[in-house]
Amino acid sequence: MFYIIQAAGWPIWLLLVASVIALALIIERLWYLRRKRILPSGLLEQAIRDYRDGRVDSATINRFERNSPLGVVLATGLQHSDMSRDEMKEAMEDTGRTVALQLERFLTTIGTIATLAPLMGLFGTVVGMIEIFGAQNAAGTNPAQLAHGISIALYNTGFGLLIAMPTLIFYRHFRALVDSFLIEMERQSARLVDAICFSRRT
Repeated sequence: MFYIIQAAGWPIWLLLVASVIALALIIERLWYLRRKRILPSGLLEQAIRDYRDGRVDSATINRFERNSPLGVVLATGLQHSDMSRDEMKEAMEDTGRTVALQLERFLTTIGTIATLAPLMGLFGTVVGMIEIFGAQNAAGTNPAQLAHGISIALYNTGFGLLIAMPTLIFYRHFRALVDSFLIEMERQSARLVDAICFSRRT
């Protein structure tokens, strides 16, 4: 491995740093964006039961807020349960936007690395081409310098693509996952609003 890094020249260090950052963020998002952590099963039903049983107090609100991102949104609905339907929905939508920012955290960085890695590899290729042209002189071609230039060009191009492809896959996966979570949160929020409004009418 050290031989490859040495043969690829100094531009490879930029790609190594990018790969470490991408790997760390991907692992963090894999750990955070778990369905049972974001959308715990039975939480909506618990919120509806607590409202119908008259157990909506500060302790209940805090319990939901500490539970999960979905719990934060449902807690907002319970907090505003004495307001009109539109006001309740608006409060929950505002909270949902804040929760969405938390779910989308680091996705921009992952997407940027996926886009930037091939360009960084191309930069290494250009550096390698400069080395290749530098091997030409009046006395002829310097084989060692020529080989080094080719190594820089090929290793950086390959490593840039090696970083970009899996990073892009994970970025697309996380993007789709977050979108599905937000849609489900919106659906469950609407069900809570309907349940609260129905209970007030009966």
